[in-house]
Amino acid sequence: MQGMSERQYAAHVGLSRGAIQKAKTAERLVFYPDGSINAAASDARRVETTDPSKTRKPPAPKLKPVPEAAVAAVGDTLREQGLAVPAVGGGTTFLQAKTANEVLKAQERRIRLQKLKGELIERARALSLVFRLAREERDAWVNWPARAAALMAAELSASCRDATGSQITVEPAAMQKVLEKHVRAHLDELAEVRPDFR
Repeated sequence: MQGMSERQYAAHVGLSRGAIQKAKTAERLVFYPDGSINAAASDARRVETTDPSKTRKPPAPKLKPVPEAAVAAVGDTLREQGLAVPAVGGGTTFLQAKTANEVLKAQERRIRLQKLKGELIERARALSLVFRLAREERDAWVNWPARAAALMAAELSASCRDATGSQITVEPAAMQKVLEKHVRAHLDELAEVRPDFR
């Protein structure tokens, strides 16, 4: 056999055997004397005689649009690891996305392991503990002037003398008022502090 069979030529051009038989009937194929198909000549004749409007174009690959958040996440992950980040609007390469995915998987495994070891706690629990501790600290400071005022007044009265050398008495109630004023001012300053729990 000098050329190709119908089946071989169909595989060669990517058509069905029925389409090759139709082309044979329409005399769009070139044959050798032994009845086999001359592939090169048949390809050229098919190109000449085929109506371009009736040819099937391969479908364009269907690409799903990637959300901007996903692209930004890839960039953030690469940046955290000190790797090259795609330019804004430049698109992310497959390798960059794959690298970011592997980094995120490794981070997720590390976090899961830390949680299993008891090194991590839930955010809500941590916030609750911090709030409780801060409230206890505040209450201790609010109650402190009442406990300390009498002691401080006694110490100051024992060591304070006026210009004539006579001892000055400090009233515990007055001392407590002054202390409470300063403690509350300090607590108000602390109330302005807003921790960033990111």
